[in-house]
Amino acid sequence: MKIAVIGAGTVGSAVAKALSEKYEVIATRRRIEKVRWLEKHGVKLMKDNKAAAEVADVIILTVKPNKVRKVLEEIREVVKGKIVISFAAGIPLKVLKSSADAKFVRAMPNIAILVKESFTAYATNDLSDEEIKLVEEIFETFGKCIKIEEEYMDAITGLSGSGPAYASVFLESLIYGGLKVGLPRDVALLAAAQTLLGTAKLLLETNLHPAQIRDMVITPGGTTIDGIFELEDSRVRTAIMKAVDAATKKSKILSLEINR
Repeated sequence: MKIAVIGAGTVGSAVAKALSEKYEVIATRRRIEKVRWLEKHGVKLMKDNKAAAEVADVIILTVKPNKVRKVLEEIREVVKGKIVISFAAGIPLKVLKSSADAKFVRAMPNIAILVKESFTAYATNDLSDEEIKLVEEIFETFGKCIKIEEEYMDAITGLSGSGPAYASVFLESLIYGGLKVGLPRDVALLAAAQTLLGTAKLLLETNLHPAQIRDMVITPGGTTIDGIFELEDSRVRTAIMKAVDAATKKSKILSLEINR
């Protein structure tokens, strides 16, 4: 199966590289010299979006939201009946469908595609069960995936789409905390990153509630409760919830602006 990745920027390049291990991949970008390294992974590079879409069985759009309509207008003649997956935030299925006669999937991955640990949520009304299986096989190349109702896509954008940025802020804070108490920089980084990784794996593999994991660590009069007290006093939870809420609202605003 041939997959065309239209718009090989940061995310598009990661998508093309991940898919190249299993599929025949064509990637497009105006400045091809920026992604020549993809050729080492067997990815065919092109500047012509229409030509790439014409020979592909599945098309993935990884262009900026304000470029989606222009790209679909460019390729609409050659995508009829094909599966077209859009990673553009804020572009609803109805707008995608009005731009071309194709089978559309609206999806939101995150930058963890780079290490094949993305969370990808997607919505579609056009695909058969067999086609959904195909799309999920593609998404599982990037990490975990789940099908959701389209009404939740803005919230997914605010939570998991933007999530690596929030997690990085928290991770950086842990590292700085380690530096403050005297740890070498490399040790602080490894300790912080592995602690977050291990906690996430513990949560997913045991089905424990986060509060249960927290209480497994806290002991009466111990060290952890003093740290938790400071976090609660700083309203860290409220700040994180506000961040997700703000990003979700911004996604909705952008959606309204783009689709006017």
